[in-house]
Amino acid sequence: MRDFLPAEKARRERVLAVIRERYRAHGFDEIETPVMEEYARLHAGIGGDNEKLAFNVLKRGLEPDAIRAAADDPAALTDLGLRYDLTVPLARFYASHRGELPGVFRSVQIAPVWRAERPQKGRYRQFVQCDIDIVGDASARAEAELATATLDTLDALGLEGGSIRINDRRVLDWMLASFGFTEDERPGVLITIDKLDKLGPQGIVDELAGRGASPEAVEAFRAFLFRPQTREYNPFGERQIRKALPEGAPDEIVAHLVGIGEAVAAARDADDIPLVFDPFLVRGMGYYTGTIFELAHPSVSYSLGGGGRYDGMIGRFLGQDVPAVGFSIGFERIVDLLEAGVDAAASAVVLVHDRDMPTRELLALKAALVAEGSRVRLEHRTKNLKALLERAEADGYTAFATVSAGVARDDIEIKPLG
Repeated sequence: MRDFLPAEKARRERVLAVIRERYRAHGFDEIETPVMEEYARLHAGIGGDNEKLAFNVLKRGLEPDAIRAAADDPAALTDLGLRYDLTVPLARFYASHRGELPGVFRSVQIAPVWRAERPQKGRYRQFVQCDIDIVGDASARAEAELATATLDTLDALGLEGGSIRINDRRVLDWMLASFGFTEDERPGVLITIDKLDKLGPQGIVDELAGRGASPEAVEAFRAFLFRPQTREYNPFGERQIRKALPEGAPDEIVAHLVGIGEAVAAARDADDIPLVFDPFLVRGMGYYTGTIFELAHPSVSYSLGGGGRYDGMIGRFLGQDVPAVGFSIGFERIVDLLEAGVDAAASAVVLVHDRDMPTRELLALKAALVAEGSRVRLEHRTKNLKALLERAEADGYTAFATVSAGVARDDIEIKPLG
């Protein structure tokens, strides 16, 4: 959990403003949910490994004897927890307010979440997520809207050239079944497949064999991984998808993925669809039921966001299934990629004044500059003026002026910093 100095905070807010503006332009409406949810909801078996990282909140008023008696049962000690993502709160929100929302609801949530991660570079215990979700639309249009809004937002942030890796959990399940993995084996097999980038094909085969998976299934999978392949470029579409899968992939699912690509291409008016089919994209969250995505950019090897379809989650709270799909931009990773920049909408001026300058005159000058649209900071003149101005520039100020008693607004000479 981190503190942010003024310049970094301003930088983060500028990025958030761009993200909010782009999401709003694509028809998404921002909501807000509490930072805490009920313990049972956060530990309902739909959050994957993140459930193990939840910060739980001790029940109020517990006596020491009761705490000792229930020391081995977290559910008896806690009734609330800090949210570890924004999808579980959205499902609860929609179930609670469905009657007040449109039939197809497009939501934005931009807020902090908490996970008890082991602190290390790029992993924080408190971080901001930027989620867009579409609830109530089971068609490929929903995925295409999310992909288009996400890529448009990346472009607006100055990170052109992004693409989206895409797969479908139903394709993964069909593929594993075609190799011969039993239904009970498949969750563990997916965990192993998710390490393909790190372990490589042979490493995946070795780990599956070491897990005790069905030998015939492991051999069938090995044969598929090492099958002869021609080196050819295929843009996103049916040919790319079918060439990446075993024979006989379900037509309905392939058509759904192709439809997403066609819609994204039309929206971006581009011949080259910025989607890449990846049959081994897994995404770790247990609630995904269909399409899954990851956001990629050529400047980095890691993903900048991801998401997927989770049609079964809201039904747990509502009692009936509601289609839903979401995409989350990795805000912390994106902020680190962007240059600090300055706010071009207004000048930022430091007024360096003598200590004996009358307060009424000083504030009148400041008010005049603020009225003109400038951001203004007041600073006492110091012996080391250079250090003062360097600090102001680091905080995002672009200009300065020195003033003394009796000076009028028209007499102020504003000079650029740097």
